[in-house]
Amino acid sequence: MSPDAELTYEARPPRPSAIAGYGDWPAYVQQHPRYQAAAPASQELADALGVPGSPRQPQVTVHWAETYDGVTTSQLSWQLGFGPRTTGWLVRPAGVSGPLPGVLALHCHGGNKFGGADRLVELPESHPSASNARAGHYDGRALATEVARRGFAVLAHDTFAWGSRRFDLSVPPWRTASALEARQAQWRQDGVVPSEADEYNAAAAFHEETVAKTAGLLGTSLAGMVAHDDLAALEILAGLPNVDQDRLGCIGFSGGGGRSVALAALSPRIRSYVVTCMMTTFQSLLPAHLDAHSWLLQTPGLWRLGDWPELTARSGAGHLLVQYALADELFPEDGMREAHRILESLHRPGSYAGSFWPGGHVFTARMQEEALDFLSSTLHAKQSDTAGPAAAATPYFQTTFSPRGTS
Repeated sequence: MSPDAELTYEARPPRPSAIAGYGDWPAYVQQHPRYQAAAPASQELADALGVPGSPRQPQVTVHWAETYDGVTTSQLSWQLGFGPRTTGWLVRPAGVSGPLPGVLALHCHGGNKFGGADRLVELPESHPSASNARAGHYDGRALATEVARRGFAVLAHDTFAWGSRRFDLSVPPWRTASALEARQAQWRQDGVVPSEADEYNAAAAFHEETVAKTAGLLGTSLAGMVAHDDLAALEILAGLPNVDQDRLGCIGFSGGGGRSVALAALSPRIRSYVVTCMMTTFQSLLPAHLDAHSWLLQTPGLWRLGDWPELTARSGAGHLLVQYALADELFPEDGMREAHRILESLHRPGSYAGSFWPGGHVFTARMQEEALDFLSSTLHAKQSDTAGPAAAATPYFQTTFSPRGTS
């Protein structure tokens, strides 16, 4: 082609990074490709999720600590070796000496990646996104703070892609930007003025597919990366002063419940755990409920290891409570009922408790009281003097659970 015949093209700006804020993520996974589990069953799950290894326990920085309403809350941070620095909060009963049993409080997905664990903690000032998440999903309560009032040392941390660990979408990749523009046009048409959190969460919802594709290319998954962050936080909790590393548990609602299942199956440190509004069979999600869930639940190939309730058999934890909401719009009732039957068949009497509650996809105050009673019983926590009277908890149906050593 002669110079005179050369085609000219309109100059376009360079493509923005699809993983801004995480440019060092690929190298980290390549250098730490495999989490080393303590048992073969746990290793199979870790390999299916593609959980990267962690080179060492990170150094923790304490930024501030304040005591109010009977608890002491400290803001912590640590660097995991890739991506942004992690923020977490340690909440413990004020004036109570250790060692205390420890609980890792795992925040939900909630379609809110602008924030993370701040939705679980009473703070001097809460961001509106955290307040809205508490009101919409946790019956207005700060779950981690409520657990601490029962005599626990509680660590709540932002996990991979949420809160302090979120991706930088200030200049979103083109596909995300195109979808976001459509959402912004709809807001303008409806007369809605979105907040910063609204803008970010809309972009992050579209961007999750890009994150999942990137993870798959690297031999991991969104759930595997989240588990990586959760395992690191569990080691931090176990290593904190005045925490009894032999009495550790975890609790999570919705996506946090899925994280609770994975963490208990991956780490022998978890002795007791709670899963709320996050249990069904994979089959029950087909075909109508698949689009109700994120990549956090739907890791490709996971079903080859067994159904979702069957993954709990890979855990060495002695006690499990699963709470089901009968009107949960994300899970069909028949799937929850079948999961409950499977769990009863897999776990010895007294080690598994399942309760069915009225209402939708919300961790209600009464459900939280049942969960806190369960953790107190199974981890032998001495209830602190600051804890108020427990609300009466009467679900539609409940299997009984027994304190450790009585079953």
